[in-house]
Amino acid sequence: MVESRTDDHNEREPDMPAMQDRLSEGQLAGQRMMIGFDGTEFSDEMRYAIDTLQVGGLILFSRNIVSLEQIRDLCGQAQAYATRSGQPPLFIAIDQEGGVVARLKPPFTQFAGNPSMTCVEDAIAFAQITARELNSIGVNMNMAPVLDVAPESIPSVMAKRVFAGDPQQVALMGVTVIDHLQANGIIAVGKHFPGIGRTVLDSHEDLPELDIAPEILIDSDLVPFQAAADAEVGGIMLSHIRYPRLDPTWPASLSPAIAHDLLRNQLGFEGLVLTDDLDMGAIAKHYDLATIVSQCLTAAVDVMLICHASPKIAEAHQAILEKMDATEALWAQSEASVVRIMAMKQKFLGT
Repeated sequence: MVESRTDDHNEREPDMPAMQDRLSEGQLAGQRMMIGFDGTEFSDEMRYAIDTLQVGGLILFSRNIVSLEQIRDLCGQAQAYATRSGQPPLFIAIDQEGGVVARLKPPFTQFAGNPSMTCVEDAIAFAQITARELNSIGVNMNMAPVLDVAPESIPSVMAKRVFAGDPQQVALMGVTVIDHLQANGIIAVGKHFPGIGRTVLDSHEDLPELDIAPEILIDSDLVPFQAAADAEVGGIMLSHIRYPRLDPTWPASLSPAIAHDLLRNQLGFEGLVLTDDLDMGAIAKHYDLATIVSQCLTAAVDVMLICHASPKIAEAHQAILEKMDATEALWAQSEASVVRIMAMKQKFLGT
């Protein structure tokens, strides 16, 4: 059991799920992490991540998938090992947007992608079929839908991944996908807050900057995210873009002004805040791991994604522990994040 850091701890968190009171300090750190891994079979690497680092989730990529039966067995073994190790159930996530970003290949249903969805019925069919197929293999979180708005006048890096139309149409289609994924047991994650549809530099390679007035964001790019927050989307993923008029120093994924003040306070979002992959060039080329972890904690990010197997995963876990212990404020913020994580697991995974 984790001891309260202040006498009024129980008054601060009256709705804390019972399991959170039983989590160790290492689990409080590990639950904040979602990691990628190598290989297609359950391995010692995965055992170490689950029983020692006590990670909260795994994310699957094409490199992990051979067949329907293989990925079902892999997900099942991971969850069973978490249970045997006394860990909470795992988030098991995937990027299954359809179109150019779809990790699952035939026999899974292949969709043309968001730009080809022309009506609500298309979005419903995508969400219902995708949810059924993800449930069949033990995946419980889809890193979708894309909620970015890409003006036609811009050669957007997201052109092949966004819903067509104005912000209101993007919001309608996005919320439809969210509602029908989540009604069928799959946690939806809208991305990439506060919007990357206007960018032309790929953040996988380097750090883009979008110098845009907040008023334009409010009237356009934020419209689908506000709709998603109102629809109680399970998670929202932060972009690796710097918006100098919102925060001149930090990209969204490391920015308290964007992740906490804008998303949490102004939009009223109460679900999970996730980073995009912290291995991407926009972050890894510009910041060391200690700085990344420190900023994520300060920004009240709930889940940090590290999508490639490397020593950085263990180093990040240690850095979270050290930063979490540094101040009462970061400890309290960490507890609040884990309360949200455990509540989401309780809602969708039955903890």
